[in-house]
Amino acid sequence: MQGVKERRARLIQNAAKAGCNAVAAFEPENVFYLTGFWGEAIAVCTDAGTKLIAPRLEFSRAEQSSVDCEVVLTERGSEFLSAFVSHIKGKKACADIQDYGTVEQVRKLGADITVDTEPFFQTRRIKDDAEIKVITKASHILDKLYEVCAGVIKAGMSERDLQARLIYEAMKMGANPPSYKSTLNPLIIAGGPNGALPHAEVTGRKFRKKDMIVVDLTLRHKGYIADATRTFALGRPAEEAARVYEIVRESQKAGLDAARAGATTGQVDEACRDLIRGQGYEKYFIHSTGHGIGLDVHEPPWLRPNSDEVLKERMAVTVEPGIYLAGKFGVRIEDSIIVTAGRPKVLNRYTKDLVVL
Repeated sequence: MQGVKERRARLIQNAAKAGCNAVAAFEPENVFYLTGFWGEAIAVCTDAGTKLIAPRLEFSRAEQSSVDCEVVLTERGSEFLSAFVSHIKGKKACADIQDYGTVEQVRKLGADITVDTEPFFQTRRIKDDAEIKVITKASHILDKLYEVCAGVIKAGMSERDLQARLIYEAMKMGANPPSYKSTLNPLIIAGGPNGALPHAEVTGRKFRKKDMIVVDLTLRHKGYIADATRTFALGRPAEEAARVYEIVRESQKAGLDAARAGATTGQVDEACRDLIRGQGYEKYFIHSTGHGIGLDVHEPPWLRPNSDEVLKERMAVTVEPGIYLAGKFGVRIEDSIIVTAGRPKVLNRYTKDLVVL
């Protein structure tokens, strides 16, 4: 996996700022980031090298997919954690452990750990060439899925039917739906009044003439996320819907123009929000402008009001303003982008002109 040694070195450097001389990844996203293996395992990185501690049922797969690390065979349960502790003996490890019970267990076994996810996210904020290549490919898969939308959406088709078709096509192209704890569905497909819910659950509602249809696609390709949204009109839209669409489109353009290295994430949010405010729809823009993407669907940095984090080159983020009129319709337009010194590299190519079906 291209760049893995450099990622480890940068993460160890960032962990050193927290007083640690080792890194322990328990979360699958961070294990993958450091080793190329996605599964049940613990990755331990020091200046001396990387060890991947894997239970027996994962051992063969870990050996096959991991890169430049020693795979250590263990069993699940107490032996799993004991093996981890034995491999960080004499070290102070920065760990991403998410549950208190595991923290207590490893400390009782004698581990000297600092639980701190910031060094992991600080390192992951800046994407290397290999990561950018995969995220770009994932974004282009989304573009092809919007072409599918334009070809199949019609009155009488349900939100659920469209989701099934898109997931089928996505998996044929090498993408997989991510899993969220906060929703029952992998995609957001919302027609008519359902579109006024930014995180609408997919339902059996059938599309109708005059619907605005929000299609928010978040898919994973080779581990990495791309995220985009387009809003379609089924038949000629009502006057207000067409006007709102143009406002959101101009707002998103303003956000893209502002999203360059050296700008703060709050400035990008304000660029989008200011345009919507000027058209009298400010109170209907009810979420932040965007977020980082990578191995998580939502990760730092956060493009939200009053945020002072500075964008840096090679950050991967979304820009996604929206307007939501309860009981009527919603409009959101979103691209995945890579931050550069100038105008960002916009990864999604599907048109942002209003597509009337």
